[in-house]
Amino acid sequence: MYQLILLIPIGIDLQYFDEQWPFFLELAEQMPGLIRESIVRIDQTLFGQTSLQRIYAFSFENQQDLKEALLSPFGEKAGNMLHDLTGGKITILTAESQEDTLSNIQSYKAQEAE
Repeated sequence: MYQLILLIPIGIDLQYFDEQWPFFLELAEQMPGLIRESIVRIDQTLFGQTSLQRIYAFSFENQQDLKEALLSPFGEKAGNMLHDLTGGKITILTAESQEDTLSNIQSYKAQEAE
């Protein structure tokens, strides 16, 4: 799976950002190949320092689907809107993503113990 990850730093006007976010999502959700989206609202830093207040992830089956989504008319419009919403103060990453369930991890540990 591949993800488009948006890192929203501290200092972005969240009230304005949150008011405009649904309009951004209208565009982003029309990108071809999008299969999932998620949001992380950071409420506490337990260790270390961070300059982030939100993390958004948009998931695609593979890297090619993500590239095509970004180059689509909806991807380009969404990207322009993000730049306007944040004044360019955003970090945008693409990343390969892997997930596993706890039960699957535990089954491997059980097999190793045998």
